[in-house]
Amino acid sequence: MVIIVMHGVSQGDPMDNQDSISISAFKATCLKLLVQVKNTGRCLLVTKRGEPIALITPPVKKASEASWLGSMKNRGELEGEILSPAGSPEDWEGLN
Repeated sequence: MVIIVMHGVSQGDPMDNQDSISISAFKATCLKLLVQVKNTGRCLLVTKRGEPIALITPPVKKASEASWLGSMKNRGELEGEILSPAGSPEDWEGLN
């Protein structure tokens, strides 16, 4: 949740998708309103005597969780010979 406090800053309507509420009504139902902003995605402009004092915006949506498949791509380096066996057949006791 991002809360932007505006101190006498006059700005146009930064987000057409917003509701407005007085600071006293916001204070009485703060938690309910924060959940509402998160669930609906609508911003909430908090005012005091008609002047905007805060703009509450929904949280930024996380990028979808990436699959674990391919998550280590391009994070390692190959060093040395990778095609030849790691050891001689004599090193493997279980094979004899």
